Amino acid sequence: MSAQRVSIQNADFDLAAELAALRRDDPRVGAVCSFLGTVRDRNDGSAVRTLELEHYPGMTEKAIEEMIDKAHRRFDIFAARVVHRIGLLHPMDQIVLVAVTSAHRGESFQACEFLMDYLKTQAPFWKKEQTPDGARWVDARVADDAALQRWGVGLTNTD
Repeated sequence: MSAQRVSIQNADFDLAAELAALRRDDPRVGAVCSFLGTVRDRNDGSAVRTLELEHYPGMTEKAIEEMIDKAHRRFDIFAARVVHRIGLLHPMDQIVLVAVTSAHRGESFQACEFLMDYLKTQAPFWKKEQTPDGARWVDARVADDAALQRWGVGLTNTD
């Protein structure tokens, strides 16, 4: 495992290995909070057979790195890791991991939620769903005014 903070990849990931690497050799860590997202078999009332995710290489990683920097400024955390898969995925496949370490759980929980809300509302991913009615491309970002208001993400240039 590397000390890399952001990975956009086709390959699946090992949740236990990712969490172990994040906290390895840091005796300050008293809390590790993680979110694991998986592919659902339904979206917007339609069955989903497969999901294909695309992104802008370089741009996506840079945007997520900047949000991790903001998380470090907002919360008393030690480390953060985001793994997001792209390519062809099936229901029940792992798709995203957000993990954060800190001394205490509160900071980890808040930073993890902050990063996940960012990924869902702002990160540049696009998805193509295969449904019984055919394929449809969908902007993977979700309009979530409550998340944007809670964190101020995308509303202003402030942290």
